[in-house]
Amino acid sequence: MAHEKVLRTPEERFADLPDYPFQPHYETVDGGEYGPLRMHYVDEGPKDGPVVLLLHGEPTWSFLYRKMIPPITAAGMRVVAPDFIGFGKSDKIAERGAYSYLAHVNWMKAFIDRLGLKAITYFGQDWGGLIGLRLVAEAPDLFARVMIGNTGLPTGDQDLGEAFKQWREYSQTTPTFNIGGIVSRGTARGMDEAVAAAYDAPYPSEEYKAGARAFPMLVPASPDDPATAAQRAAWESLRRFEKPFLTCFSDKDMIMRGGEKVFKKLIPGAAGENHFITENAGHFLQEDAGPLLAEKLVSFARKE
Repeated sequence: MAHEKVLRTPEERFADLPDYPFQPHYETVDGGEYGPLRMHYVDEGPKDGPVVLLLHGEPTWSFLYRKMIPPITAAGMRVVAPDFIGFGKSDKIAERGAYSYLAHVNWMKAFIDRLGLKAITYFGQDWGGLIGLRLVAEAPDLFARVMIGNTGLPTGDQDLGEAFKQWREYSQTTPTFNIGGIVSRGTARGMDEAVAAAYDAPYPSEEYKAGARAFPMLVPASPDDPATAAQRAAWESLRRFEKPFLTCFSDKDMIMRGGEKVFKKLIPGAAGENHFITENAGHFLQEDAGPLLAEKLVSFARKE
């Protein structure tokens, strides 16, 4: 029996999504008091190909990577793109307090371990960076290279800025959390209604959005945040990370613009890489420039 607070989006909600023909795959992770949780993931391309791990952010899901998956698999690589617990086709806990930064890190750590992923080329954006970079810091031997865009690894020691504070306030107080609209406004080139509807598909009601609403409050915003110690430790590890590290932030992301500088300055593996700014792209650069990012990622993965 599933826990009464664990919700699973009906499969018919995902019928006829535009440009998302991928077969669903599932893995189970430990939800503690909530019991086993089913995590969905896309797994495309040759099973023996080099592994590319794509981690989405807030409030998206693996649908975000639909423009990047085909060109990467066409290059002979295996793409794994999970949905975080609370998002996409993965199980959702209907209590915001069930979600923590550490829980998300542990769920993703268990997922990688269950699939036996190694020599990973990892791409992360938004919370896909906050979670993925913790994994890189804690298990660097599993990763061959890192590419990030529009993300950070805040410790709570810096002010997160007015725009982020407004976003956090909105996420907690708005009666209707309009996910498709949020993603659309986070692009520079816009989205059509069918695409916006696909971002709404995982959430039949507000009850399903507890995980999406929880994320903004889990970003460390003060030095006494429960995640601060682990974040500082992650930075200590990343300061020693010498494998290739590429940044691709966007020119029209008003919150994260310029965030690449700290990574280029502090991470040894970033030296000498072909960092680039994704032009005419907003926060969700995968929507605005997916094929370009895929092309850059394939070149990055093939570079000796």
